[in-house]
Amino acid sequence: MSARRATIARRLTESKQSIPHFRLDIDVDFGPLLRARRELADGGAERITANDLLVRATALALVQHPMVNAQLDGEDIVQFANADIAIAVAAEAGLVTPIVREANRKSVAAISQEIRDLARRARLGTLQRDEITGGSFTISNLGMYGVSRFDAIINSPQVAILAGAAASPRAVVRDGIVATAEVATLTLSMDHRVVDGAVGAAFLTTLKELLIEPSRL
Repeated sequence: MSARRATIARRLTESKQSIPHFRLDIDVDFGPLLRARRELADGGAERITANDLLVRATALALVQHPMVNAQLDGEDIVQFANADIAIAVAAEAGLVTPIVREANRKSVAAISQEIRDLARRARLGTLQRDEITGGSFTISNLGMYGVSRFDAIINSPQVAILAGAAASPRAVVRDGIVATAEVATLTLSMDHRVVDGAVGAAFLTTLKELLIEPSRL
């Protein structure tokens, strides 16, 4: 193993062995979000992705549910007023999680530009230490690879991580009529020492409401 890979292996093993993970899934109709992305592109917005919109929606949901937007420091629960969201990026040397600071205070366009810059420098290995240190929450999105669902390991000392999967056509029932929608499954992994099931479910409900009404983003 390289030094970075060994560090990743150690931290993931510690997280998996020491944190009582539990998970909740929610299915979200991404149709409105995908239409909003196309409208932004038609309006001249540069390379806005569904992931950029997901980050913005997650940030807004986190500040409404501070127990999820937290770290565990020994026996102290540290909650954050702003959403500092770490984005999982696959680099040649291993997984890197650069952080979009105060994503709840930034526009979708600003988030998009920052994510592109952070991801590019993550792959080049030129990120500064303060750009990958801290964070109140992590998003790992494999939707671009067509993955239908997956669980992510919590990025300790954070207490939760969101796994985003691909949106794909599925049959749904609307007003008693079967229709087709672009549905994605989001999986929230939580540290059960800090986050209870009802708290995680409430967070996911808020996130879903934001995603199906992207005008609020």
